[in-house]
Amino acid sequence: MKKNLKAFFFFFAAFFCFPLFAQEQAGVQSFSIIDALEESVPGKGEVEIRQSIAIRNLIGMRGLPSEDMQYLEISGFRAQVFSGNLRNSKEEAFKREKEIKEAFPELATYVTYVAPFWRLRIGDYRSHEEAYHIMRSLMGAFPAYAKEMYIVKEDVKVPLY
Repeated sequence: MKKNLKAFFFFFAAFFCFPLFAQEQAGVQSFSIIDALEESVPGKGEVEIRQSIAIRNLIGMRGLPSEDMQYLEISGFRAQVFSGNLRNSKEEAFKREKEIKEAFPELATYVTYVAPFWRLRIGDYRSHEEAYHIMRSLMGAFPAYAKEMYIVKEDVKVPLY
């Protein structure tokens, strides 16, 4: 019983502290936290979860974003990759967006123009830590852009499941 209780608390800690993003689930129609934990990844270890079907059904499923999906706009964070007000800033923002989409197709990108600046921002994150983690990944993949990257507070779209 004590072992099951520890697994139960571990599960909920993982579910709330490390949320799965629908944008990370390319190619899967619906994906639960249980499926993510039980997924076999070389070099990451194995997790086996034993619970009744009733508990699995209570947890719920997360699906891929679709056209008819509803979103809630909340105060959150994004990683800003580019901001410029030169003549070629628009082209530079879209060029960087294309490069990032090729390397990280699961990430949401936003190119915006608020006079006089063109900006490229990445992701829809509820916490600063989530945005920081993605920003560090982007810095590793694109070291030439690293000096310009930082986290910004902005209204983000969170899907309603």
